[in-house]
Amino acid sequence: MSLTRRHVSLAGLGIPLALAMTGTAQASPGPRSRTLYIAGDSTAAQKYADAAPETGWGMALPFLLQRRMKVANHAVNGRSSKSFVDEGRLEVILSSIRPGDLLIVQFAHNDEKATDPSRYTEPWTTYQEYLRRYVEGARARGARPVLATAVEWRRFDADGRAVPSHGEYPAAMRALAEEEQVALLDIQALSLALWQELGAEETKTYFNWTAAEQDNTHFNPPGAIAVARLLARELLRTRVLAPRDVRRLDEEIPQSWITWPEAAA
Repeated sequence: MSLTRRHVSLAGLGIPLALAMTGTAQASPGPRSRTLYIAGDSTAAQKYADAAPETGWGMALPFLLQRRMKVANHAVNGRSSKSFVDEGRLEVILSSIRPGDLLIVQFAHNDEKATDPSRYTEPWTTYQEYLRRYVEGARARGARPVLATAVEWRRFDADGRAVPSHGEYPAAMRALAEEEQVALLDIQALSLALWQELGAEETKTYFNWTAAEQDNTHFNPPGAIAVARLLARELLRTRVLAPRDVRRLDEEIPQSWITWPEAAA
C-alpha cells in the first residue's frame, strides 16, 4: 500500500493525518495546577501538635478542594492586616504567587486591638489602606485577590442570640470589595447565622472548648471544617472557583483527617 493510500484510509477512520505521520497523539491538557494562598490570623492558621485540638480553617480547606488546587497557608496567630505586612509576610507571598493563583485575605480580630499600635487599624482608613496592599500586590502579579470578612467569635446575649462582634470592620471590607471590584466571601455574616442556628450550647462543640480552656475564638476540627465549608461554598458562589475545583461540599469529612504536625525546630 502506498503512503498516500495509507493516509487516506487513516483519515477515513477520523485519524488526523498529522498524527498518522507521527504515530503519537498528545493528550489535551487538563486544568492546570493553581495555588490558593491564605493571609490571615489564628482562626485560619496552621496549628501544630502542641496546640491540638485547636484547628485553623485553613487546615480543613484542602479537603474541600480538588487536589490540583494547592493551599499555601501563610496565616499566623495574632496578626492583623497591618502587622502581617509590617513583618514582611505579604512580601513573602507576593514573591512566590503566580498568574492565575488566588490570595484569600481574612483579617479583623487583631486589627480591633486599639491598645496595640503594632496591630491596630481603623476600619474606614488604615484597615482599608492595608487591605488595598494585598489586592494591588496580587493583581500586579496576575493573581486574583479575594477578601473574606472575619469569622465570628462565639458570643451570645442573655436571650440566646448570636451577637456580631467585629464592629465596623466587616462593613469596611464589604465597601472596599465593592469599590475595588474584588470577590467578597462574607464569612462574618455566614458564621454568625451558623452560630445562631446551632445555639449557645451546640457551638461549644465547634470551638476549642476543653477542660483546661473555654476558647470562644479558635476552632476544633468540627468547627474548622464547618468554616472551611463556608469558604468553599462562597468561592463557588462568587465564581472564583468552578464546580470542577471543589469537592465534598455536602459530604462528611472525618475529623481524623485533621492532623497536627510537630513544629519546625
